[in-house]
Amino acid sequence: MTLTSRPAAPAASPTLCPTRTGLGILALALGSFGIGTNEFVAMGLLPEIAGGLHISEPTAGHVISAYALGVVVGAPVLAAMTAKFNRKIVLMSLMALFAIGNVATVLAPNYPVLIGARFLAGLPHGAYFGVAALVAARLLGPERRAKAVAQVMTGLTVATVVGVPLASWLGQLLGWRSAFALVVAIGLLTLVAIWMWLPDIGRGHATSTRTELDALRRPQVWLALLIGMVGFGGMFAVYTYIATTLTDVSGVPRSWVPLGLMVFGVGMVVGNFAGGRVADRSVIRGLYLSMTSLAVVLAVFVAAAHNPFTAMVLLFGIGASGAAIAPALQTRLMDVAARAQTLAAALNHSALNIANASGAWIGGLVIAAGYGYTAPAAAGAVLAVTGLVVLTVSVALQRRPSVVSS
Repeated sequence: MTLTSRPAAPAASPTLCPTRTGLGILALALGSFGIGTNEFVAMGLLPEIAGGLHISEPTAGHVISAYALGVVVGAPVLAAMTAKFNRKIVLMSLMALFAIGNVATVLAPNYPVLIGARFLAGLPHGAYFGVAALVAARLLGPERRAKAVAQVMTGLTVATVVGVPLASWLGQLLGWRSAFALVVAIGLLTLVAIWMWLPDIGRGHATSTRTELDALRRPQVWLALLIGMVGFGGMFAVYTYIATTLTDVSGVPRSWVPLGLMVFGVGMVVGNFAGGRVADRSVIRGLYLSMTSLAVVLAVFVAAAHNPFTAMVLLFGIGASGAAIAPALQTRLMDVAARAQTLAAALNHSALNIANASGAWIGGLVIAAGYGYTAPAAAGAVLAVTGLVVLTVSVALQRRPSVVSS
């Protein structure tokens, strides 16, 4: 396989009017908006969660890791199990499970139950994004795959601009549980939107569970996943503790934290669209550009965090660089997974949530070790550079077809 090779062409896109296609993708993006709000809002409410449950903030950070673990487990299992089924029904079922997990979060009476609820809420995350990306790619056609992925991911990035600040504000005003009640409402609205707006495209290329799992025998799939696991972790190392970083290091009032989250989110929106456009021209170039940029801005943030203005500017840069990785990495996995498209698309989000969990964990370690709240950015820069090394190894091996043949 050469650097420019692609998997077999997908089934022909259904013939739909632009309005119907647009509404279908809007329904998918609404789901990613709800999932994005759910994933990121806990990071901005760690002080409230810690105070409400009478635990330390690093301990409260484990709810983020529990959610990420749910994604890691749920993505491959649910994607493989549902590969044969009608994709519209699968998406509706995943969104129903998502809503149930967040109802459990709202009602959790104590810390152990909350950990279990966050794990449950994370289970459908990766499978939803994976199936939604494949549906969107089929609706838009094979030459706009990265753009289709970016459009689905738009909901997640817009969530960081609108959903997360709104939920964070609501959580500060009415208690952290109210933020997750908002997520439940978005999940139910998405369920209705998918039912009414998403065209029924059937099963696409129906595959067996065994065929999907065969992707795990491909070295390039594991290398692509490792790029996401390592390289993306730096963004989460910073973002997980951004509330305290802004108040204790940058010196801004607590009421400004939603503004910082919004700035980060605007960066993610810009980076997502830019990353999709670059990846449609060259996936490898897109990965190199985005990951190099992330390493640089994380390193600069160590010093920039001490000033409110420069902290906000660099938060935009971290969000943009991190978000630009996602569509390129998603497309890369679709390229190297052969027929196991559903599992590959879902595994991307397993990788990113391993990065989420490991980034939060590493950030907590360096803070607990006494290095301060700028230390996660320094650790994150190292993670991003490590991701670049893995990418370079992947490209080098791909130039040797005998190494990656299966």
